[in-house]
Amino acid sequence: MSLNNTPSGERIHIGIFGKRNAGKSSIINALTGQSLAIVSDIKGTTTDPVLKAMELLPLGPVVMIDTPGLDDDGKLGALRIQKTYQILNKTDIAVLVVDGTVGMTKEDEAILNKINDKSIPCVIVMNKADLISDTDAKGIGNEAAIPVIWVSAEDRTNIQELKDLIASLSPAEDNKRRIVADLLKPFDLVVLVIPIDKAAPKGRLILPQQQTIRDILESGAVSVVTRNTELKETLSSLGRKPSLVITDSQAFEQVAADVPEDIPLTSFSILFARYKGNLETVVNGAKFLDALNDGDTVLICEGCTHHRQCGDIGTEKLPAWIQKHTGKELRFEFTSGTEFPADLGKYQLIVHCGGCTLNEREMKYRLKCAEDFGVPITNYGTTIAYMKGILDRSIAIFHI
Repeated sequence: MSLNNTPSGERIHIGIFGKRNAGKSSIINALTGQSLAIVSDIKGTTTDPVLKAMELLPLGPVVMIDTPGLDDDGKLGALRIQKTYQILNKTDIAVLVVDGTVGMTKEDEAILNKINDKSIPCVIVMNKADLISDTDAKGIGNEAAIPVIWVSAEDRTNIQELKDLIASLSPAEDNKRRIVADLLKPFDLVVLVIPIDKAAPKGRLILPQQQTIRDILESGAVSVVTRNTELKETLSSLGRKPSLVITDSQAFEQVAADVPEDIPLTSFSILFARYKGNLETVVNGAKFLDALNDGDTVLICEGCTHHRQCGDIGTEKLPAWIQKHTGKELRFEFTSGTEFPADLGKYQLIVHCGGCTLNEREMKYRLKCAEDFGVPITNYGTTIAYMKGILDRSIAIFHI
């Protein structure tokens, strides 16, 4: 997979924070050598977090996040600041841009404290070095020993040094994490079941399916892709038994009926829960479906945003299946993208998507929020497998 095609969830997320007119957008443009962010002398040009996937050498594939100013004002400004703080939940490396002609302010100190609380690697960038002399440079308190670098986005002073510093803060990559390849041997046969219905994206496969196929190929195994409507005929025509069948969660019940019991079966959603390190959590969370009571509220979350169509799994199919399984009159609330409630106290269960577009830090943040509020959390595939009575079969291959 090329750097340009690296999924967002697999990229290092670099959050750029600071007050209005500290030069955040100018720093992004200087780092990337492109005019990715609008630069203006007018305060508040960046009104919402802006995410841009790109390659930043020497680090590699990253997502740069330009955020609104920490000193935005008014009711709308307060909401923008709240969104800026939410971006910390998906930030792998924080870059705090400070106006070097002014020095650290209370707004800078406040977000720096939050960055430290979340243990996010950080660099403090004192910008506008071209406007002051060394003797006028304002110092900063730095009890946490966070690296500080003086730069000028205007004349590109120390920009390469800033790139190298950011790269040095990159979290160590876990090369042992695999979606499915560690379960396979060369020439194993894997059947992937992908329904093509009106809710499926036209002309392409969704990200978890693409990534799983790629991981199978890298293991030296062989993948066969079929629709659920052709699964029986496909299995009978293979000439040998598959080592594994992986299905889209929506087709779980039919696929389980069509795949012989001696063939391991799981879903893309369950595989990604394992890949992101939360399989046991979501398996335990699914069991709380049976503890729901009339009037309870279930939060259904998706990590991405997409055009919802009739028959959407998150907003239509799952609520209907959960209501039928529990026999209870439940309330459902929905979030998507970067939205995730700060207060989870009103929910009795959270059902999350596979989180393929979320990076590891944000997924762990959401799991920790649920844990802090004592709210069980599960995911789509695990929920469906549990309700259909096939969860034990779906996780048997993982020996948990």
